[in-house]
Amino acid sequence: MGPSSTDPRHLAGIVDRWAGRPVLVVGDAMLDEWRFATSTRLCREAPAPVLTLDHRQIAAGGAANTAVNLAALGARPLLVAPIGVDPIGDQVARCLHQAGVQDRMVAQPGARTPVKRRLIAADQILLREDEGDLGGTRPAAATERLLAAIAASTEQIRLGPAAGPAGPDRPDLVICDYGLGGLAEPVRRWLIDNRHRYGTVALDAHDLRQWAGLRPTVITPSIAEAALAIGYAVPDHRRADAARSLLARLRAATGAEVVAVTLDVDGAVVDDGHGAAHHSPTTPVPASRAVGAGDAYLATLTLAVSVGAAGPAAAELAQRAAALTVRDTGTCVCHRETLLATLTDAGTAPADLVDQVRTARAAGARIVFTNGCFDVLHRGHVTYLAEAAALGHLLIVAVNSDDSVRRLKGPDRPVNPVEDRVAVLTSLTCVDHVVTFEEDSPAALIERIRPDVYVKGGDYPPEMVPEAPLVRRLGGEVHILGYVADRSTSAIIDKIRAENVDVRGGA
Repeated sequence: MGPSSTDPRHLAGIVDRWAGRPVLVVGDAMLDEWRFATSTRLCREAPAPVLTLDHRQIAAGGAANTAVNLAALGARPLLVAPIGVDPIGDQVARCLHQAGVQDRMVAQPGARTPVKRRLIAADQILLREDEGDLGGTRPAAATERLLAAIAASTEQIRLGPAAGPAGPDRPDLVICDYGLGGLAEPVRRWLIDNRHRYGTVALDAHDLRQWAGLRPTVITPSIAEAALAIGYAVPDHRRADAARSLLARLRAATGAEVVAVTLDVDGAVVDDGHGAAHHSPTTPVPASRAVGAGDAYLATLTLAVSVGAAGPAAAELAQRAAALTVRDTGTCVCHRETLLATLTDAGTAPADLVDQVRTARAAGARIVFTNGCFDVLHRGHVTYLAEAAALGHLLIVAVNSDDSVRRLKGPDRPVNPVEDRVAVLTSLTCVDHVVTFEEDSPAALIERIRPDVYVKGGDYPPEMVPEAPLVRRLGGEVHILGYVADRSTSAIIDKIRAENVDVRGGA
């Protein structure tokens, strides 16, 4: 008997199949701006907090974030979107360039690029300010330029290398219509009339009724958007049941093959096109962590369907991707490396690892967990890991991905790529399992593994460890092990660099 459609190895195979797949993205692009602040007092003028700005973060939003997610997942997206001739539009373009997204954004003189600014403190969004608008009546010349860009981009992908079952003659298409006016009626009509040019077509639209006749492959409405499309009043409770009742009618109304009704904190309900409904639950998170999670869901679901994945498998991957993006505050992006880490990490799928941990714990084993970059493995690391292993029976080491190390240590780190760091750690007899994680914190892995002992190295008290409250809430203990004196990765790297300068005669 072969693996089930949601077996981790099967899902990993789907992710591998979509690598390098070209996808055309058309829709409303915008900028997400995050302003992180702290507050310790109220102002004298009103009962309002006094906020001190700590830092600012920007990210591509809307259709641009969907394209960023496609690139992060390993595809090759090309974005066509109207954009204002303004500094905000320039920032969107820079975000796309940094993410490896090719764009054919079309300048719209006189229009302002949409931007959503969020002010956040203590993981709570205090204020959102929206600015810019591409709506209203646009000059006919601007619409013609946008249509020309869509047609040219379609041809560019069609003539490019084949990628997947659709082949070069039928590129995939993702439409992101958030009602900002970027996709005016002439653009919608052209895409509907030219549906035959595309293979997999995914549609995410605030108003599905405006896309009648498109017959998309995939639609991902929220339950409110689904209800609007068929004139249905959604009850305040049992939303998953209500979503199930909408699936068949949505398929009939839109002609979609795969219908995924998203339910925010309740996950999603998916109709695979064969009359079976699959509910993918999720864990509720603060709203500040869920911005753009729908874009990650849409990108993953589209790629999975485009390479022939069955409904349950595509839905499972999409829900995993969305869940992985909500660990930190900011605009959500799921990376291929992170997604695969939950499926086939270092030869042991985390799903399998969780089962092994459960079996070992049932046999009386004490599970020890630690994490770090482990960039240049040295005596301090080896001593520390041996001491950690002595605290229990099974030692699991979580390793920061390359992107995560760069965020924590700077652009010149890591010295060794994650596959090398994992290989070296795996060779140590005191280490039983090695997993990687993309986030800055291993909180998601800790929640899945629920270690009996969480180990960190340092000379600070357990109360200073960010993960300590989570570990204790899950019933575990926190142990701090001291460093081996004069042994650190940074010191070794600095010494090598200094000696290299000496050899060259520079010092």
